[in-house]
Amino acid sequence: MSQDKNPVFRKAIIPWYDSSRMCWILMGFLSAVVLFGSAGIDEALHTPSFAGYVWVPLVLVILGLGIIGSILIRLLRRYLDSLSR
Repeated sequence: MSQDKNPVFRKAIIPWYDSSRMCWILMGFLSAVVLFGSAGIDEALHTPSFAGYVWVPLVLVILGLGIIGSILIRLLRRYLDSLSR
């Protein structure tokens, strides 16, 4: 007789670094990174000598928004999963 690997009566254990609270804290930190990158883009576009380096803050903004999107999808899946139970 094989044991059920995912019994119904047990809740999944979520590590502290993947808890909802830490996800919201991380999104707050990443929002600050996106704002910092946006300020860098604005400064690089208004200063002709920095125009060649606009890609650095642009990468910060793109990566920050990508990770925020990933975390939002994770939280949405977790929320929808809790509704279906």
